Amino acid sequence: MIELFEQGNLPSHDAWKKHIAILRSRTTESTRDHVRTSLISAVEKRIDNSQPIGLLLSGGVDSSLLALLLKNAGASFVAISVGIKGSKDLEYAEKVAKALKLDWVSKVYSEEDMVMLAKEVATLVPSKDVVSVGVGCVEVAALRLGKEQGISIFFGGLGSEEVFAGYQEHALAEDVNEACWKGLSGRLYERDFTRDAALGKALNVQVRCPFLDDDVIVTAMGIPGERKIVGEHKKAILREIAEELGLPREIAWRKKMAAQYGSGFDKALERLAKKSGMKKSEYAKNLEKLS
Repeated sequence: MIELFEQGNLPSHDAWKKHIAILRSRTTESTRDHVRTSLISAVEKRIDNSQPIGLLLSGGVDSSLLALLLKNAGASFVAISVGIKGSKDLEYAEKVAKALKLDWVSKVYSEEDMVMLAKEVATLVPSKDVVSVGVGCVEVAALRLGKEQGISIFFGGLGSEEVFAGYQEHALAEDVNEACWKGLSGRLYERDFTRDAALGKALNVQVRCPFLDDDVIVTAMGIPGERKIVGEHKKAILREIAEELGLPREIAWRKKMAAQYGSGFDKALERLAKKSGMKKSEYAKNLEKLS
């Protein structure tokens, strides 16, 4: 089912929910070795060296692990990072690129750039809320930078938060995996799929999502919730796997920052909103109307 999305064809929400229900019925107790094997396989089978490949690299554990797995698989790819000057994502992405000796391109955005970018994104995303616009800005900026390198096939970390319990609501849930299943069926589709499908169509690109591979979902969801959130660390099992495979500990255990925050784009949107005399949420909803 995720292959349809990766090819630019958004399945219906009902079809996606039924697919997740089937995967849930197949899920049994799993191990770290099972998850590691499924992740390696999910990346390898999505590699196509007949055309250029890009990786959306934020310097967090998800994208950094994908970089490591792509490199280990012998893939030829370009890592792509964007952000405001001084952003944490650019700082850590550079560390990953140096540590793994990646072919890396980056772009620093100014607030002036952000005005035009945010207005464009507001015309493309179905929802005009500040999260959709903020994340959309990061994605459009990175995808466009990749297209300048002749790339139209990208790897991204979508789905990792849902299957490995990366959100605060997972940490607060009585049943971590129940909250993960709920997010996989609902929020992932309603927010992320609809946004990314619209952006992919507008930019004529495709994004591969190894973390949403069927076998990855089944093996990851077979890991008990208490092994996904350990103390202050969310996605602990994934971080253990990343470090075990050779990702530097500083990267593997880097605290999660959502794309719009790590890139600095959210703060830029907030400053632009203040200049317009609006709250950030109001500014995002009215971007298309602003001159």
